[in-house]
Amino acid sequence: MAAANAERPKYRDPDQPIGARVLDLLDRMTLEEKIGQMTQIDRSVASPEVMNRYFIGSLLSGGGSVPAPKASPEAWIDMVNGFQNGSLSTRLGIPMIYGIDAVHGHNNVYRATIFPHNVGLGATRDPELVRRIGAATALEVRATGIQYAFAPCIAVCRDPRWGRCYESYSEDPAVVKTMTEIINGLQGEIPSNSMKGVPFLASQKHVAACAKHYVGDGGTTEGINENNTVASRHNLLSIHMPAYFDSIIRGVSTVMISYSSWNGVKMHANRDLITGFLKGTQRFRGFVISDWQGIDRITSPPHLNYTYSILTGINAGIDMIMVPYNYTEFIDGLTELVKANFIPMSRIDDAVKRILRVKFTMGLFEHPLADYSLTKQLGSQEHRDIAREAVRKSLVLLKNGESADEPLLPLSKTAPKILVAGTHADNIGYQCGGWTITWQGGSGATTEGTTILEGIKKAVSKETAVVFNENPSSDYVRSNNFSHAVVVVGEFPYAETLGDSLNLTIPSPGPSIIADVCGSVKCVVVLISGRPLVIEPYVSQVDALVAAWLPGSEGQGVADVLFGDYGFTGKLSRTWFRSVDQLPMNVGDKHYDPLFPFGFGLTTEPVKAR
Repeated sequence: MAAANAERPKYRDPDQPIGARVLDLLDRMTLEEKIGQMTQIDRSVASPEVMNRYFIGSLLSGGGSVPAPKASPEAWIDMVNGFQNGSLSTRLGIPMIYGIDAVHGHNNVYRATIFPHNVGLGATRDPELVRRIGAATALEVRATGIQYAFAPCIAVCRDPRWGRCYESYSEDPAVVKTMTEIINGLQGEIPSNSMKGVPFLASQKHVAACAKHYVGDGGTTEGINENNTVASRHNLLSIHMPAYFDSIIRGVSTVMISYSSWNGVKMHANRDLITGFLKGTQRFRGFVISDWQGIDRITSPPHLNYTYSILTGINAGIDMIMVPYNYTEFIDGLTELVKANFIPMSRIDDAVKRILRVKFTMGLFEHPLADYSLTKQLGSQEHRDIAREAVRKSLVLLKNGESADEPLLPLSKTAPKILVAGTHADNIGYQCGGWTITWQGGSGATTEGTTILEGIKKAVSKETAVVFNENPSSDYVRSNNFSHAVVVVGEFPYAETLGDSLNLTIPSPGPSIIADVCGSVKCVVVLISGRPLVIEPYVSQVDALVAAWLPGSEGQGVADVLFGDYGFTGKLSRTWFRSVDQLPMNVGDKHYDPLFPFGFGLTTEPVKAR
C-alpha cells in the first residue's frame, strides 16, 4: 500500500492542503501546459482533440452558443463531459472548467427558469431572495454539467442610456453591495472562519461565481457601452468598487475585467487596478479573467496589434484570457513573449497558481465529470416559484388612481370583461429581455414559461371574460364595454451595445396603444423595460402605472399583484428621470429633480380571499 501511495503525485491527493497540491502540480508543468491553462475558448471551436493537444484550461458558451437548439440537459452534459475527457487524457490530466453567462437564471438553456434581470431584483431590496435565486441558478447550471457562471454583474449603472443597465441592481452602490449575497447562493455559504479573499465552493451543487466587470463599467460617459469612465480615484472607489470588497470577502472565485476605460486607460491594460489594487490591496486570491476578446479591444481598432494586446493584458495581471476563437494565435503569441523575456515566468506562475487554486477548491480533480443526477433541477417548479416570488417583489407601483381615495389597483377578479392589450402581453421573449436563449434575446415562445396574459387568465374568476387584442383601435375599445384594460408595452430585447439609447422613449407602437386604450377605458399600464424610460407624457393619460422591468419566464407573478393576491412592495432601485436632458442624474446629486425619486414605490394591501 505504501508503494502505491508513493506513486500517487501529491496534487492527486485530496487530503493534501490546496496550497501544496497547487505547488506540486505547478512544478510538474511545462510552459506549454501552463499557457494552456490560461486559455479559454468557445465550445464552437473546441473538440476533445483540441483540449488534449493544446492543454486548454477552460471552455465557455458565449451567448446562444449551445450544443443544439432546445438541447436537453443530458445533451449539455454529454457535450461537456466529451470535452472534459479530452482534458483528462493529457499527461497531467488537469480538468478544464466550463463557464457560461447565467445572469438571470441559466438563461442560455431552453426550459431553464428565467429570473427577473438584476434591475428588477434591485427593486425587491431583498438580499435573502437573491441568495435563493443564486442557489437555484447554481443547481440549474449544474443540471447541464457546467461548473462556472459569469455572474453576478455588480455594475453600478449611473446612466440608463447604457445598454447593460438592466444587468445592474441599482445606481446606488449600497444596494449593489447588499445584492452580492447572490454569491453565497451560487457558491454556497462561506464559513465565518474562512480566509478573506480565498476562493470558496461549498459543494458539487454549487458553481464558481464571477464578479464583473472590474471596474467602472456602469460609469461611462453618456452610458456608452465599453466607453470611458471619467472619475476621480475617490469616486471610483466609493461608487464602483464597494461591491468588489464584499464579493471578495464572500469568497468569489473569479473577477472579470471590464471593456471600459478609467480616465482614458483601458481596464484590460490597467496594472495598477488589477495587480496593485485587486490582487494587492484587496488580497483577491482567485483568478482574474478577461472579457470576450477583451485584450483584442485594448487597441483601436480591436486586434490591431495582438502581440501588444497579449503583453499588456497579461502583464496587467489578467490570469485567464477569453480568447475565444483564435486560440493558436494567442498561445503562440504568449509563448514567444515568455521565451523572449517580455513576460516574466513569475507572472505566468501567478496566473496558473490562481487557476489551479480555483480548480482544486471546486473539487474539480475529484469530480471532473458530471452525471445526470441533477437534470430534474432544470426549470423545476420549486425554482419557478422562487422566480414568481421575485417578480411579485420587483414590481414598482408608480401611480394608482387619480388620488389615493380612488385607487384602480388591485383589480377585481370578478369583473365581467377585461381587455388585455399591448405588444408585451403575450410574449415570453419580450418579458425575459436580452441574454435569454440567445445573446440579444428574442420574440415569442423562445422558452417555456407563463406570459402575463396567461397569468391574468389564471388569476381571474371563471366568469370573467379576458379579451386579448394586441393593438386595438379606440373605437373597438369603446364599443366593447370592458370593465377595465391592462396594457403591457415596453422595450424590445437587446444586450450590450445594441441596447445603448440616447432617447429612452417607449418604442412604437407602445405610445399609440396607450393612447387608444387608456383614452377609452380605465387602464393600468404595465411597462416592460430594462430601465426607466420617458413616461412623463403618459402619466396623466393612464389610471395606474406599474414598472415591471424584465420579469423573466414567470409572468404569473405580475397577475398575482395586479389582482391583489399580494401587495405591491417594490421600491425604485433607479431614479426615474423626467427627460434625458437631465442625465446622468442619480440619488444624492445636487440638481435632483426626478419624475419619481430613487426608493419610490406605492404600496397596496393584499385582498383577503373574496
